Amino acid sequence: MAVSVSRDLNVQVQEDVNKVKLKDKQQELRAAILRGEPKCLGVGQIMLGLMVISYSLPLHVTEATHVVNFGVPWWTGLTFIAAGSIAIVLDKHCAIKIMKACLIVSVASMVLSVVAVVIYSVDLNKYHLSPCEDQKDYSCTRHYYGMKISTGIKSSLLLFTLAQTAISVVFSWILFRQRHNFEQYAALSHAASSLLN
Repeated sequence: MAVSVSRDLNVQVQEDVNKVKLKDKQQELRAAILRGEPKCLGVGQIMLGLMVISYSLPLHVTEATHVVNFGVPWWTGLTFIAAGSIAIVLDKHCAIKIMKACLIVSVASMVLSVVAVVIYSVDLNKYHLSPCEDQKDYSCTRHYYGMKISTGIKSSLLLFTLAQTAISVVFSWILFRQRHNFEQYAALSHAASSLLN
């Protein structure tokens, strides 16, 4: 806080230049994060998570493969929902701590998405659709149709997971860039708050 005394002994309290700069930088941080549209990305992540979970339900009726045994749609879907929820919170309450939490969850979502893409790809390659064997009445077996449905669902889940990977990469990059730009001001804010208390 700056204090000035004039010749007629009037005391004027002026705002601290550093405090004004800090407020300006915090407003810039909020504007920069809002340009990244965390609410839209968060809603997209939540929708993808719900779609992954709901699309995976028919897989439990078909033959159990690696995707079902490892529960890939469940943990990826829940991770997508968590990342989207924190992104929506970041949109409402823009703070450095929430931004760091959102960055951590987005990076975790990105890593788990890549792991899920690998598991889906291996599963689709290992349990590929075999041709329908000709029988007397030219009908295919129940196993054939079950694998056909399973392959289609896993292909859809693979596409959803690839979309989530792309969203997580972009959002993590935006958050990392903003955290890097404004990390020095977080230290100033912490020092200023400790001096006032």
